[in-house]
Amino acid sequence: MPPAVYILGLSVFALGTSEFMLSGLLPPIADDMNVSIPQAGLLISAFAIGMVVGAPLLAVATLRLPRRTTLIALISVFGLGQIAGALAPTYEVLFASRVVSALACAGFWAVGAAVAIAMVPVNQRARAMAVMIGGLSIANVLGVPLGAFLGEHFGWRSAFWAVGAASAVALIGVVTRIPYIPLPEKKPELRRELAIYRDRQVWLAIVITALAAGGVFCAFSYLAPLLTDVAGLDSGWVPWILGLFGIGALVGTTIGGRVADAHLFGVLLSGITASTVFLAALALFASSQVAVVALAFLLGLSAFFTAPALNARMFNVAGAAPTLAGATTTAAFNLGNTSGPWLGGTVIDADFGFAATAWAGAAMTILALAAVAVSLRLQRGGGGRSRSRLIAKSAAAGTGSAGAAVGTGSAGAAVGTGSAAGAERAVPAPGPGATGPVTSADCVASPGA
Repeated sequence: MPPAVYILGLSVFALGTSEFMLSGLLPPIADDMNVSIPQAGLLISAFAIGMVVGAPLLAVATLRLPRRTTLIALISVFGLGQIAGALAPTYEVLFASRVVSALACAGFWAVGAAVAIAMVPVNQRARAMAVMIGGLSIANVLGVPLGAFLGEHFGWRSAFWAVGAASAVALIGVVTRIPYIPLPEKKPELRRELAIYRDRQVWLAIVITALAAGGVFCAFSYLAPLLTDVAGLDSGWVPWILGLFGIGALVGTTIGGRVADAHLFGVLLSGITASTVFLAALALFASSQVAVVALAFLLGLSAFFTAPALNARMFNVAGAAPTLAGATTTAAFNLGNTSGPWLGGTVIDADFGFAATAWAGAAMTILALAAVAVSLRLQRGGGGRSRSRLIAKSAAAGTGSAGAAVGTGSAGAAVGTGSAAGAERAVPAPGPGATGPVTSADCVASPGA
């Protein structure tokens, strides 16, 4: 595996840490900025909104720009966003810095995924994507708890300075290690790719992803005050419990990635059901310290167990539009990361308490299960095929080329698309007879079957 791929993984570690670390920093930020905890929680939504808007927008806007130069510009803007956050004199400035950082983060994901795949042979595509996703998982295991630890002992601004330093290291790596990647010879036909949004299965996949992610993050975003104010734990425990969530996420991603290929809908149904049960249990036993610690791990496991299947499903129904498939997945995850904290904050503002955020999250995951059931019924009613004319046309052509779908927030990886028969599995190999490194044209311009 080229060292440059690991540099991209390091960059993703910084990106993921910044996105999720506020879950452990809300109380001190709220105190320092003289805002309520729900208002501080909107900073999480601000980042997610930036990702929702930035993922598809920058995926399209940077298609014809040099890959390496684009990555350098985006990680630089991201790092400056962290510095702006650390120096923010007001809540409004901090909010704006989160939006700018998120736009850069979304663009880096969109370009970085294509670059990672372009630097490796065809038979190492899935492994390259796993390195990038691994950076996000490690962010949850180490970066988020470390951010909470720094916030507890040195003030919340120190966490932003730490991510800014990690971004500087990533920038040096990108400048020195990322090679020149040739631009695609033919620009993708955006009108053709936009046609995927006429497919109701694509919209169902967006709804399922947003609700499944939003349900978990509705509660997770306010886990720190729940642990201290409801369960009665000392604030020093918060980083460790956030780390436990990250360990569960790492375990869940590993298991879900292995199982989702053969049992995609089974993973969706079982994983989202498990999240619903764990959220309800968190609401019921929020005052039990043992219960909340165990449930933090289990929620991380169930949410990230489902994530690879959510990615794969989107790419199966939208794989004929490789430019937008991954960006749509990223936007869908972050739509959930926007709506979940917003709903949780609304519940808290209504004086239902921190534990009620778990009930609200469970309501979202129940709706996600209903959407999965509808999608499965349509899938079976259509003989296993998506109803999209665009995808049907692409499948008939039998091109067999692969793309990459990357979701952040609750991320997993899917490399490849469904077969012409409509099988629900992600296929790592792009087709017979393909050897050697791929170009960026393969990553962003080839129609997946």
